[in-house]
Amino acid sequence: MAKEYMSMRNLRFLLHEVMNVEQLTKYERYSEHNKEMFDLMLDTAKQIADNLMFPIYTEMDEKKPTMGDGIVHVHPQIKDIMREIGQSGWIVAQEDFEHGGQQMPATVYNAANFIFHAANTSAASYFGLTMGSAELISAFGSKELQETYMTKMFAGEWQGTMALTEPHAGSSLGDIYTTAKETGDGSYLIKGQKIFISAGDHDGVENIVHLMLAKIEGGPEGTKGISLFVVPKHRPENGTLVPNDVVTAGFEGKMGMKGCPVAHLVMGDNDNCKGWLVGKPHNGLRYMFQMMNGARISVGMMSTALSSAAYYASLEYANERPQGRKPSNRDASSPQELIIEYADVRRMLLFQKSVTEGSLALVTQCAMYADLARVTEGEDKVKYQMLLDLLTPMAKAYPSEISVQSTSQGMQVLGGAGFCSDFPLQQYYRDTRINPIYEGTTGIQAMDLLGRKVTMGMGKAIMLFGAELQSTIMAAMAVEPLKERAEKLGASAQKFQEVTMKLMDLAQKEAPEVFLADATLYLENAGILAVAWQWLKQAMVVEAKLAENPSGEELNFYKGKQAAFEYYFEYELPKSIALTKRLLSDYRLTLDLDPAYLN
Repeated sequence: MAKEYMSMRNLRFLLHEVMNVEQLTKYERYSEHNKEMFDLMLDTAKQIADNLMFPIYTEMDEKKPTMGDGIVHVHPQIKDIMREIGQSGWIVAQEDFEHGGQQMPATVYNAANFIFHAANTSAASYFGLTMGSAELISAFGSKELQETYMTKMFAGEWQGTMALTEPHAGSSLGDIYTTAKETGDGSYLIKGQKIFISAGDHDGVENIVHLMLAKIEGGPEGTKGISLFVVPKHRPENGTLVPNDVVTAGFEGKMGMKGCPVAHLVMGDNDNCKGWLVGKPHNGLRYMFQMMNGARISVGMMSTALSSAAYYASLEYANERPQGRKPSNRDASSPQELIIEYADVRRMLLFQKSVTEGSLALVTQCAMYADLARVTEGEDKVKYQMLLDLLTPMAKAYPSEISVQSTSQGMQVLGGAGFCSDFPLQQYYRDTRINPIYEGTTGIQAMDLLGRKVTMGMGKAIMLFGAELQSTIMAAMAVEPLKERAEKLGASAQKFQEVTMKLMDLAQKEAPEVFLADATLYLENAGILAVAWQWLKQAMVVEAKLAENPSGEELNFYKGKQAAFEYYFEYELPKSIALTKRLLSDYRLTLDLDPAYLN
């Protein structure tokens, strides 16, 4: 394993120097926090990650879960990790004080989450899912449900899951078959199947609590009839836990993320599976979207974390591996040079660094908007919520798609060694490949962005995004070394606006299939611009810091940031030109193609 997997210096740079996370403490909810407390939280997260999670990252992949006697057995340290994370308050961290939480800002929690996932993304998934499902019960569940489940889940003693997908329905949730029949005692009898349930069953906790979508018998058709239920593996009765007719039929053999089982669940075969309604009937999808939207940003963070770990592993290798000599050196007797001396290796490393640190900035910006939307009121609240809604599909899709490319480049730095299990790059690549699929594929994120978010509020959200871009561009124009690149982003942003207007016009005149045909390309273009915007914000801070004449490691840090910024604008931002050209074209190849031609 590599010696390091993420940069605490870069994390603090983002939080304090770019985002100014301390600004949140002026609001009542976060008033008991300060910069020192935020840094202590991050240091504590790093200590847990270093001691409990990072050392077993490869081991969890090699010693994957097994099933015996109807029990899913996972790595024995999962129990220790869940207890430690629970007892030290991480699962409940963002909750209100009255629920035992710390009212930790999402911005800081997501930074800690980045550390955990960079250390061991399989292990971090267990408690991340538990936090999200417990928060759903906190937000929408009855007092009885809260008292029954939240304490155990926040303590890391019970696992939480999100149970949506069914074998025949996939992402088409309106077609789910799982049913709920009212019993008259406040519970419902649940019957059906769920698949792809991460951490859906295992022996690292005492109980599994599924937040499950089902349709109440006699309810409306389609998505309007979906309700949300708490469905435990063992239901609490008279102070003890009894089986709840939730059976694990098996779990999937996966390409990556092998340390966290993905279960296939069967509920109610013996007509004895009880579930308890969360909130109001037929509002399940709306409730679940709270967890899903948070999970989408978390997937962006997970992807970025894996990109980070892969970057530092390939950087370490490049600094240690001697091979060959520069073309200008024809002396075969001279010592071989370290591969980091070669321009193409530096290009691959700069690609990794620029897209990883850019992605981290984007998901951190989303977390900041989430915090501001929570504590502000009036027009400010509307603004921050709309920006968060618009950026969420970008913050899920760009980091997850680019992570596949970034970890692949990390493997390329190692050459043949990168393909071998002696080095972690192949595992980072396998683990991150699921992220463009998790929580809605990239195509679904694209339809969400173009079909919903761009059009909401009569286009207000996309106009707010344009205003944020323009504000940063204008500020950077006043910094002489950044003026040329600010102009480049301005030109790309203007073309993006032109594309958006064309597509909005198309939406009024044509069927939705025409409008959405190249939505994924629109999303890719939006992601590129959003990360460029984040890099320009960072670059302004870097220029100001370099003007203070730092030295040593600080000079290297800011110079490294400067190089990554320049790489992104020289190598990645120009990709927007080709995407714009395609999006402005009227040629409808994919729409008009006869599927028979693909056989």
